Amino acid sequence: MMSLPNSYTVKPSAIPAYFDALLDAQPPERFSTRFLENLGFGSTNDRLLIGILKDLGFLNTDGTPQQRYFDFLDRSRSRYVLADGIRQAYGDLFAVNVKANELGAEDVKNKLRTLYKGAKSDGVLDRIGATFVALCEYADFTAPPAATPGETGPAVEKPAVEATNAADSTKKPDTQNLERHIRSVTQAVALDSLQYHINIVLPDTRDQSVYDAIFRSLREHLGAPHG
Repeated sequence: MMSLPNSYTVKPSAIPAYFDALLDAQPPERFSTRFLENLGFGSTNDRLLIGILKDLGFLNTDGTPQQRYFDFLDRSRSRYVLADGIRQAYGDLFAVNVKANELGAEDVKNKLRTLYKGAKSDGVLDRIGATFVALCEYADFTAPPAATPGETGPAVEKPAVEATNAADSTKKPDTQNLERHIRSVTQAVALDSLQYHINIVLPDTRDQSVYDAIFRSLREHLGAPHG
């Protein structure tokens, strides 16, 4: 499936003003032309922004703000969030050049001409390319891509241990025993004031021995104290 947008603006120089206005306003229940007008953008050309926001994952198809929109409102992360939206919307372009955000308008147009395979006229390619460049200039690509669409901005790695599914049993697990295991594992990874939190995905089973094996392995590999 092609990961390239059909949207563009004929006012790429207005991109900073558009996104600055979003930061200054309360998110609407539905992003409409009326909402745009309330932001001070009453031209019919301004309405093209709605399509861009949909392609960037800010809005649903009906104009409802999505999680990326709300993440963008955090000013400390907003430009990272936009960068993730650009990477997703122009995925095929970044597949050709991982530093596509550093390309000039003419280079972007040449790449798009190949990727769209003649489906767009030169005039439309110019507008899409100019829109892409303007978006990239506003965004910040210095942070690595988010691991998932809902996790944007500079990522903080979280160690995770995931157990595989095991066969169900009629034996009910001992919850007190599980809590004791978890406390032991927590002690193993606490270093003075520095503490690592481990997310453990337990299998859907009632077999207590499965849980015992999981936490026994954790204690052995993480160096939990014995006794």
